[in-house]
Amino acid sequence: MPGTMTFPSERQTDPAQLRAIFGENLQALSADYPSIAGLCRDLGINRTQFNRYLSGESFPRPDVLHRICQFFGTDARILLEPVGDLRSSSSLDLLGHPAVAGFFGSAPIAVPDDLFPDGIYRFVRRSFIDEAQFVIGLVLIHREDGYTFLRGYEPREAMRAQGLSTSPRDREYRGVVMRQEEGIMIIVTHRNSMACSFNFLARETSFQRNLWEGYVTRTVREKISGIRAARMVYEHLGTNTGAILSAARTAGLIGLQDVPPFHARLLRLDQPFR
Repeated sequence: MPGTMTFPSERQTDPAQLRAIFGENLQALSADYPSIAGLCRDLGINRTQFNRYLSGESFPRPDVLHRICQFFGTDARILLEPVGDLRSSSSLDLLGHPAVAGFFGSAPIAVPDDLFPDGIYRFVRRSFIDEAQFVIGLVLIHREDGYTFLRGYEPREAMRAQGLSTSPRDREYRGVVMRQEEGIMIIVTHRNSMACSFNFLARETSFQRNLWEGYVTRTVREKISGIRAARMVYEHLGTNTGAILSAARTAGLIGLQDVPPFHARLLRLDQPFR
């Protein structure tokens, strides 16, 4: 009847058609990934079964569909709508834009939980303002809509020392975590991108599986005083309430004597940073 509205569920009710749509969408989502075998490993899906999804022979179970959606940063509409339509209507797909396809896209955006788990982390680095001091802080790593995010707050005393506002709104920073060949990178910014930093971290290679080491650089002009790059250590505390509260009590600006010994060792303070 003219003027009658139809919905995707009414237009596509044949199971074979739905499987075909899903298979085509999955092929499009997988196109930027360099290796299907590697993609299957990252997804935790059997290669034979994944090929059945691609060919439209089979639907995934709900839990597997959720895993696929989380990995590619999409939603369950990939069962019903062309993936191009989902991408064009998504406000979260900047990193999947065709202009940077193959450079960002699904591969770096998908950060496996075993590579960098959710939860609270304690970080330690040298102060950018006073090289004789160090910063201990806490950040939250969490996943949402297929992305991995960071959230934290600058120490009050560090903001106060620079004559800056110490309100929670102005101290807050957030970031997005992406996978790299040898670890992860995090782009972090304050509200409205007033100040940003780039972090690179790789898992510490000894028995300390809850530690990551790397460096941080900040986006400021070159100055006579202060530094723009420093080594940094992340320690995963997860949801351990006791460890988190203990770390929170020591957060802020500290002297070298208060830096945990193993963290100080990883910072390699006796070696030049380059």
